Amino acid sequence: MANADDPIAFELFRNAIFSIADEMALTIFRTTYSGVLKDNMDYSTAFCDADGKLVAQGLTLPGHLGAIPTALEVVVNQYGDDMNVGDIFALNDPFDGGMHLPDIFVFKPLYFGGERVAFAATICHHTDVGGRVAGSNASDSTEIYQEGLRIPPLKLYEAGEPNETLFALIEKNVRVPVKVFGDLRAQLAACHIAERQFLELVAQYGREVVEDYMQEVIDYAERLTRAAISDLPDGEFSFEDWIDDDGVDFGKPIRLFVKLTKKGDSMTADWTGSAPQVKGAINNTLSFTKAATYCAIRSVLPPGIPNNEGVFRAIEVTAPPGTIANMVLPGACAARGLTGFRMVDCCFGALAMMVPDKVYAASDGGNTGISIGGYHADRTPFIYVDFTCGTWGGRPFADGLDGNSNMFANMASTSVEVTEAEHPIEILSYEFVPDKAGAGKFRGGTPYRRDYRFLEEEAVLQVRSDRRDFRPYGLYGGQPGKPSWNFLNPDTENRLMTAKLTMNIKRGDVFRHEVAGAGGWGDPLERAPDAVVRDVRNEMISLAAAADDYGVIVDPATWACDEAATEKRRTEIRQARGWTETPKVLWEDSPARPRAAE
Repeated sequence: MANADDPIAFELFRNAIFSIADEMALTIFRTTYSGVLKDNMDYSTAFCDADGKLVAQGLTLPGHLGAIPTALEVVVNQYGDDMNVGDIFALNDPFDGGMHLPDIFVFKPLYFGGERVAFAATICHHTDVGGRVAGSNASDSTEIYQEGLRIPPLKLYEAGEPNETLFALIEKNVRVPVKVFGDLRAQLAACHIAERQFLELVAQYGREVVEDYMQEVIDYAERLTRAAISDLPDGEFSFEDWIDDDGVDFGKPIRLFVKLTKKGDSMTADWTGSAPQVKGAINNTLSFTKAATYCAIRSVLPPGIPNNEGVFRAIEVTAPPGTIANMVLPGACAARGLTGFRMVDCCFGALAMMVPDKVYAASDGGNTGISIGGYHADRTPFIYVDFTCGTWGGRPFADGLDGNSNMFANMASTSVEVTEAEHPIEILSYEFVPDKAGAGKFRGGTPYRRDYRFLEEEAVLQVRSDRRDFRPYGLYGGQPGKPSWNFLNPDTENRLMTAKLTMNIKRGDVFRHEVAGAGGWGDPLERAPDAVVRDVRNEMISLAAAADDYGVIVDPATWACDEAATEKRRTEIRQARGWTETPKVLWEDSPARPRAAE
């Protein structure tokens, strides 16, 4: 029997409990059916104590950091003592613990000696949960009732027996029940794995010691978090960013505003001042706003702090009801991922004033959601769901990452081979786009484009993107990234599409999406000429951009920097822009500030 005060035994237990959460994540990865899980990996796993407090989250999505505790709290409050061995709970209703309808939570209470000692928790983005548009993820839905099947907190299993009524209801309301039920079984398998491994720990340590250790894991994270926050400067730091529009009121910008207040060993994030709730489906639940805030703040704290309830205790997040940051009925939220990504950028803008050496410039704006749904000739349905992952902003010490998922998502793009094998879609191009990354001492990440050719008779294409009018901001003299673009049939009609769209497509149609470039960090004229030459050779930037943005003259015959011409060109640029020193402010006052759609 281990002693609860034994630091070595505690460390072994802490690693064991996080390993269980990671093993749950691997179980879903290995057993799931849909591409949005096995390829995009849009899911999370966690382990919670008997009261529903998050103890350990698996190495999955930061976007679910605030979601699991909120959803589980609703289950615990609603069912109280009406929980028994063999019960399993499910929900997805954004107004009753959920975030948006495709994200279905599955919770399994774990018992030892007849007493509840913990919960295994999973959340997965399902391919389809019904609604007006295949994929249940359209930006232009205007109320929750259009978006699919709402599942309040219900027992999916009771005393080990399936709730056949609920299973039948789900089957009749989704387009691809084989994938939905396959993914649900993956969630159930992860919970069963967690139960088996956790009960082994209880048998090894004893129930009371395990309960003490779980509480200590949370308290330990709180102590580390508060100690790290104490090292940050006190004060108030606010930032404003704008979403282009909601896909319904086109051209009407949507304000995001956050004020971070740091005092002593705690922080508050107040989203008062953000836009009222919008018509389109990009509204947030408060839990998702919390997740974005936790992710941004957590990223400037030291590594090694466990992701659990202890972190949340030191960070208070508020947002007025009826706003885009805390929607109320009948708000639509299927495409709320866009707002969450942009909230991370907004928080980073405020944090950049607090700790400028720890924050990178704006990313591409978050992944672009693309779904294509329809029917084969035999009337069997198909649904393709992909989240096109993009780029990171320039960092205070290095370039932004190229073609890499946003920090808030920790996802992967679906591979070309899997897409073409499983769907009536052909990928014609998947390539970096030069001259779109924001220039800087450390440039933003280079984005990419994808061309999708549709091979079936007809389908509905749904796209959720942004950062066209309000480009990804640069920091400290860095330039903004270039905007995102959508085109239909780029080699023939080359029709420019809106950033958010729902439309019919026919056989042979080609849809092209170009991700926005990320913002740069620092004065581009301070970038090492060798780094500019390397980017030119790798076709990340052109010869013209090297000269215009960085003042570097590259000889294409030798792939070398012309030092004399470069010095002359950089002097000309400095004189033309009239800077006496490199700006030390953010994008509001920067000459690089994007001004479209203001």
